[in-house]
Amino acid sequence: MRHRYLLLPLAAAIALAACAQQEPAAPAQTAAPATEAAAAPASEALAETAPTAEPIAGVSGTYILDPKHTDVIAQWSHFGFSNPVAHFGDVSGQIVYNAENVGASSVEVTLPLSGLNSHVGDFDDHLRSADFFDAAKFPNATFKSTAVESAGTNKLKVTGDLTIKDITKPVVLDVTINKFGEQPMAKRAAAGFDAVAKIKRSDFGVGAYAPNVSDDVELRITTEAIVAEGAAPAAPAAQ
Repeated sequence: MRHRYLLLPLAAAIALAACAQQEPAAPAQTAAPATEAAAAPASEALAETAPTAEPIAGVSGTYILDPKHTDVIAQWSHFGFSNPVAHFGDVSGQIVYNAENVGASSVEVTLPLSGLNSHVGDFDDHLRSADFFDAAKFPNATFKSTAVESAGTNKLKVTGDLTIKDITKPVVLDVTINKFGEQPMAKRAAAGFDAVAKIKRSDFGVGAYAPNVSDDVELRITTEAIVAEGAAPAAPAAQ
């Protein structure tokens, strides 16, 4: 009897195996039609539906920077923990824009270090010290363009000389044209731009604590400039 009970599980296993052999195989799934398999990537689909930027008609003229609506922001990495910023205000200068010949345009800017503001007084004093900008000896940074070229719809590439601590190096600004038109409060023609650039601060003798405090600094610029009082800008460029 004992041998009989031992054989029962073996017999059950053989029976189950036989049933499995008699089950018909599941039909293979048919491949999706080629048109479905070759669906366009999502990025391409989005690109097809993304709105196209409307060209902004530039207006020739000499525009004086409005320091109340102009800000130069420098940002860097602090030991990888944070990405603090410092603002450079009280900016002065002018933009000469030639709508018919963009290459004849120019930019000239002065950034007084007295307008430097990180919102931390002790840190501002340190930045102005000889460890960094040595503002007592070199009170201003300057930028003067050497070339302006179109870089697509409402985009410009402005190459110029940036001077800090009497050290001059070429810098490229990627510029976005925000608007040309009448400034409603000043009741005068105005132009607005944003720009970004990257520099190495050690190139300008401001490299203390690099590389732990990053040598690479990103500059972000926004500016509003208005034609001088009494000056009349030219008509908008033909599109």
